[in-house]
Amino acid sequence: MAEGGTPVTMSDVARLAGVSTATVSRVVNGRYGVSASTIAQVRSAIEHLGYESSLVATSLRRSRTNVLGLVSHSFQSYTAEVLKGVAEALTQSGFDLIIYANSDLYGKYSEGWERRHLARLSGTLTDGCIVITPSGDMQSNTPIVAIDPARDSTVPSVTADNLAGGTAVVEHLLALGHRRIAFIAGRSNMEAAWLREEGYRRALAAAGVPVDPTLIARGDFKPESAVPLARALMDREDRPTAIFAASDGMALKALEVAKELGLSVPGDLSLAGFDNIPESALSDPGLTTVDQSMYRLGFEAAGMLRSLVNGNWEGPHQIVLPIRLVVRGSTAAPRTP
Repeated sequence: MAEGGTPVTMSDVARLAGVSTATVSRVVNGRYGVSASTIAQVRSAIEHLGYESSLVATSLRRSRTNVLGLVSHSFQSYTAEVLKGVAEALTQSGFDLIIYANSDLYGKYSEGWERRHLARLSGTLTDGCIVITPSGDMQSNTPIVAIDPARDSTVPSVTADNLAGGTAVVEHLLALGHRRIAFIAGRSNMEAAWLREEGYRRALAAAGVPVDPTLIARGDFKPESAVPLARALMDREDRPTAIFAASDGMALKALEVAKELGLSVPGDLSLAGFDNIPESALSDPGLTTVDQSMYRLGFEAAGMLRSLVNGNWEGPHQIVLPIRLVVRGSTAAPRTP
């Protein structure tokens, strides 16, 4: 800011540097015809005054902003971990990052929220966007990379091996001796939710355990959505001996419900989740879960987007990252009746 709190202008920079505004413009926009000493003089004035050129004006001149967007339905632990990977991938890349999310913590926007956000960011403000868990397919005049895309999505994407993750959790519970294993599913329009449920079904089938449809509850990945579903499962006379929730957020809410009902975990009920958010290691007991390396999801998505923006991406349309089962204290063999 200039004196009096007014924004610093190009004229202010020119006046301090002792050059014309045209010269400042050439330096800001990286054009030729300015001596090294003058460039240093102008940059010194820019740093001293804290001048920032308009992103919109720069994009109109260059057709590039060197800014990437990160669009999310809401900000929770999962999103924060992904963001760490994105930020690391963009370090010293020449790209800045704009983060755009719903102000509501649990995101009450209807389906299609990401299209509204992309319309605001694409083209004039950003050169491309990463969209986390979109509700549907998307179109934009700039490159898009989805993290955990919608089912049947056609945009480039990065995701974990959700099928393998769902299978690994249920195989672990089966190996402990559980046969009545309930599942709290995620958002039905997400590929990740469908694959995690498919892993649950395949693991049961491979063990010769029939799938009981009454033990499958339909959540939407929002933690609070699991509360009534978990309570209904735990209130049954033929209560399941284990519950697998499609996200850690929902599993941790199920853990709270179990404690409210006076159930011991894992004595009366084993619980498992998916994601390996930091809170899963801090719960009491620690939550058995699937580590899908959210940091790496963000890192790989940012790398893919940078290459797409620069026109040199030669990798696959979808990157699928390996998972790792993390066994903690929330799962154990069922008690003998």
